[in-house]
Amino acid sequence: MKVLLVTGSSRGIGAEICRLAATRGWAVCVNYARSASEARAVVRTIEDGGGVAMACQADIARESQVIEMFRRIDHELGPVTGLINNAGINGGGVRVDDIEPAEIEQLFRVNVFGAMYCAKHAVRRMARRHGGNGGRIVNISSAASRHGGPGYTDYAASKAALDTFTVGLAKEQAEEGIRVNCLRPGASMTELSVVYAQDHPEWLDWVMEQVPLGRPGEVREIANAALFLLSGKASYITGAVLDASGGWVSP
Repeated sequence: MKVLLVTGSSRGIGAEICRLAATRGWAVCVNYARSASEARAVVRTIEDGGGVAMACQADIARESQVIEMFRRIDHELGPVTGLINNAGINGGGVRVDDIEPAEIEQLFRVNVFGAMYCAKHAVRRMARRHGGNGGRIVNISSAASRHGGPGYTDYAASKAALDTFTVGLAKEQAEEGIRVNCLRPGASMTELSVVYAQDHPEWLDWVMEQVPLGRPGEVREIANAALFLLSGKASYITGAVLDASGGWVSP
């Protein structure tokens, strides 16, 4: 069975990836930190459509919880063969000279350390040297890693770390049968983005000036790109960074 873990997937892009993956034969673990009811709703949607899914609470910034999550997946679905590191937080949206140390530490614990912990324990199940049959990892970065995310420079820096981690991990694990790629969405209309745009219409106007296609992305479009990188259609792609940002890729 193809078993997929999507971190931070109770809503938004992660939830859409789970729903779409289930229609393509993946048994899915819907990971969440706090949104239990939303995660269970994603699972119900998948099960109502005939798919296989489970919800699992874990704060990926804590390796002990990551270890327990993987154990639960092993028991309920089987060893992970696909991982999408989607969980992330965007920081406080403040200038660098106003950032508090605790905010930086938490941002990197979730966005970078959490992705690395999950990759570590996925590799221990996928790699040939550990008795696995290979696998696929997709790290969800952000166009901010290219344009710097003014006002969110801490967030942009954390996503740039994921870009580099992707390339190194891909080279390290190629001989183990593991493909590792990175997906960089731009402005996407998740539930949170829709609400934010309603309250701050000037933000959406500013974003549209940066995007050659002239519109934000839809979550289904980002999910389709992620599933492509997971699929056999991307069998000769590893260490790549795919921009799904409507052309918003330059500084």
